[in-house]
Amino acid sequence: MAMDQGEIERLIREGIPDAVIRIDDLRGDGDHYAAYVESPAFKGKSRVQQHQMVYAALKGKMGNELHALALTTAAPKD
Repeated sequence: MAMDQGEIERLIREGIPDAVIRIDDLRGDGDHYAAYVESPAFKGKSRVQQHQMVYAALKGKMGNELHALALTTAAPKD
């Protein structure tokens, strides 16, 4: 079952409220997305920790309803 692009953004925004989020459907099939997530909450965190925060916000849907997500995360530049 595919996951709606708006649902992905909603879940990330709930988990990381101050995030700037961009979601792109890579194939138009609702199964393969790219996400860019920028948040001050990422400051001082490793890339792995940043990705873990996003995956936690997705509440276990990664690998289930959400098949593939190419994830890019960043802390805002000062």
